[in-house]
Amino acid sequence: MTNLIETEHVIIRDIAVSDMANNVYLITAKESGAQVLIDAADDAEAIKDLIASGAEDTSAEPILQAIITTHRHWDHIRALPATSAAYPDAMTIAGTDDAEAITTAEGVEIARAVDHLDVGDFGGFVLQAIVLRGHTPGSIALLLRDGGETILFSGDSLFPGGPGKTWHKEDFSSLMDDLQERVFDQLPDETRVLPGHGDGTTLGEERPKLTEWRERGW
Repeated sequence: MTNLIETEHVIIRDIAVSDMANNVYLITAKESGAQVLIDAADDAEAIKDLIASGAEDTSAEPILQAIITTHRHWDHIRALPATSAAYPDAMTIAGTDDAEAITTAEGVEIARAVDHLDVGDFGGFVLQAIVLRGHTPGSIALLLRDGGETILFSGDSLFPGGPGKTWHKEDFSSLMDDLQERVFDQLPDETRVLPGHGDGTTLGEERPKLTEWRERGW
């Protein structure tokens, strides 16, 4: 099933793939046809169908400009080789501190490694990288501001009910600090959060729980 979110200039479609219900997101600019895929997680054929369905969302010829990976974990990159091969003109993008690990795991060169607050203009919409260290060293969220709406593709760093999984106390503290300083302190309550698995939420829904998350340690 494909879900739709529409803002002033783009339409976002998503599907869940694999037995881990990974979310794969496609952003399509209504006027230019520019597209970005977020997390080629698994099931390359389903991802191809998702990209093709974006043709319904634009009056122009759709062009996949980039495949962005939110982090290095295996369940988010299994379809990256097949998808990047099928769309060789699409730039592969990932966080600087995860890029080499992704290449090692899947044999796909990351054409652009991004750092905190780096911006990509895709001809119809802009995405900004927000580095959230903890779930992996180079995890990134992607911020879309369009027509008064703010949408955060959070990868596995923020979910309804808590931050992403960490394995050490230091990583948990790092992730919580980044979420506090780079997300909750910067973005409004109305911000939609679209995570790497499961349902979305808003920052306003999660903001009152920050102290509870720190106290419980996960």
